[in-house]
Amino acid sequence: MTESIPPHPVLEEYYRVKADRQSFVDELFDGAARYYNHIGRMLDLGSGPMYRRQALQRAGLKPGMRLLDVATGTGLVARGGAEVLGDPRRVIGIDPNSGMLREARMALSGPLVRGRAEVLPFRSDSFDMLSMGFALRHVEDLEIAFDEYRRVLKPGGRLLLLEVSRPTSRIMRWVIRTHFQRVLPWLTRISTGNDPAGLLMRYYWDTIDRCVPPETILDVLRRNGFVDVTRRVYVGFLSEYVAAKPRRSVSADGEMRGIDAA
Repeated sequence: MTESIPPHPVLEEYYRVKADRQSFVDELFDGAARYYNHIGRMLDLGSGPMYRRQALQRAGLKPGMRLLDVATGTGLVARGGAEVLGDPRRVIGIDPNSGMLREARMALSGPLVRGRAEVLPFRSDSFDMLSMGFALRHVEDLEIAFDEYRRVLKPGGRLLLLEVSRPTSRIMRWVIRTHFQRVLPWLTRISTGNDPAGLLMRYYWDTIDRCVPPETILDVLRRNGFVDVTRRVYVGFLSEYVAAKPRRSVSADGEMRGIDAA
């Protein structure tokens, strides 16, 4: 049996045991959903839409493809995908939180589905690309999630995981920690009066600070059958994990067999 690999340990300052994590996260995002895009604009100073769109293009997204955006939230990455593809119907967003999906519906005309990364309600070999924007730290198990990602991708399909990684520089780590734990909660409180939104920023930093190292994420991707696994880093803390589902499968006798993309 494959060992369970959560993205970070139990954070007792927010919930006491692993079984309570999902209900805490659901309640937190539901409470902050209305203000999530406002927080995002304060966080990226308006550069987010361009960055997400370019990251999708760097990973290989092109018109004519079909994109699944996992943990779509308010649909920020999905919107970038719709711009690249030129057709919002070719982007499907999935998220476990009803509040976030309500916000996404205001900006997206493509399909939206409620569901979790570990149990994707789609047929195998369905998508040309799968994206996940800054939500890997909120899944329950990396092994299960990555196995599902590979399953729903077409042979040769691409995977893009965007994440904020713990900076190696002590100075940069102090700057980002201060921004997440002090500056953003303060700005959120005075601009929205929403307590869950401020708490979300502090929780974000703690999941970033205690997340498994990038090497573990890369290793789990490879163990789950992905190839061409790489990580690109921008400004010292923005990670783009890119990988592909093999175009060929291994038969029971070890022979490589070709697979035509659906």
